[in-house]
Amino acid sequence: MIVAMQEKATEEQIQTVVERMVEIGFNVHRTTGAVQTILAGVGTPAQFDHKDFELLPGVAEAVRISSPYKLAGHSFRPEGTIVRFPNGVEVGGNEVVVMAGPCSVESRDQIFAAATHVKAAGAKFLRGGAFKPRSSPYSFQGMGLEGLKLLREVGDATGLLVITEVMDISQIGLMLPYIDCFQVGARNMQNFNLLRELGTVRKPVLLKRGIAATIEELLLSAEYILSGGNYDVILCERGIRTYETYTRNTMDVSAIPVVKHLSHLPIVGDPSHGTGRRDMVSAMARATIAAGADGLLIEVHPNPEKAVSDGAQSLFPAQFAKLMDELRIIAPAVGRTIAQPVAAAVAV
Repeated sequence: MIVAMQEKATEEQIQTVVERMVEIGFNVHRTTGAVQTILAGVGTPAQFDHKDFELLPGVAEAVRISSPYKLAGHSFRPEGTIVRFPNGVEVGGNEVVVMAGPCSVESRDQIFAAATHVKAAGAKFLRGGAFKPRSSPYSFQGMGLEGLKLLREVGDATGLLVITEVMDISQIGLMLPYIDCFQVGARNMQNFNLLRELGTVRKPVLLKRGIAATIEELLLSAEYILSGGNYDVILCERGIRTYETYTRNTMDVSAIPVVKHLSHLPIVGDPSHGTGRRDMVSAMARATIAAGADGLLIEVHPNPEKAVSDGAQSLFPAQFAKLMDELRIIAPAVGRTIAQPVAAAVAV
């Protein structure tokens, strides 16, 4: 159930409603927007009539929520969620935010070079895997803690925020000092124990859609994080597995406006995993922004031909810079902005 308070509702009136919701068995989540306070009741309460709440002082409207996701639904935050980072970067606001870097951290020279290039082109986040989930146990699994340290060092040197993938509950505490945003990969979209734990952490989480997940399943996975009290969730469309074999996955651009309609959460697109082909990444990135995405997650490597993972879908730095120039033309057409390039490469 969603209870929307009146614009001038007092704190005492709000607390009275909260207490009544708790009394009948709801777990209450509160969000305060620019105009009013919204109270979302989740759980399995006893029988109740939501219209009784509309009689309480300060209540504007009470609505039963029929969808299985209560907190991820649009009605919880009608004005939309903006995920804010300490350095002022906002995901879900007017600016399209780009997260770029290699699939995995391979060496100090490699990650510094990648960061320098993506920073100069206008990216706001450095992406790179310290722990890598691979289909084969014999493939490169990442540098682990050493990779996290390099990401933090490079992030501090360049002013880029750091986003990297978490695969297990045991890694959360290890990663906290080094990153600015957790990334949950497609394989872990329904790792509910991991999602519950991330709900207790007060650091943003980017949640990728599973390779065969419906949009409703994606939103229900986000619900696990939100129900723990962590409302800083960013969704990511990264392609789904279909019968098509020409591309690694099928990039579902249509999911972006659907999510925008159903949820208040920001959504970004990952055309690198969405296609698995370098020659298609830029086209799908342009389409993703035109469809209304709040940002992009793109793989960029200083020398993709020598990358230890996902080289075939990683852009060369010059290709990434060209793509960013193209996005600066598209973004204003859909009422958005995108960062300008930095005048000179960052000295590292």
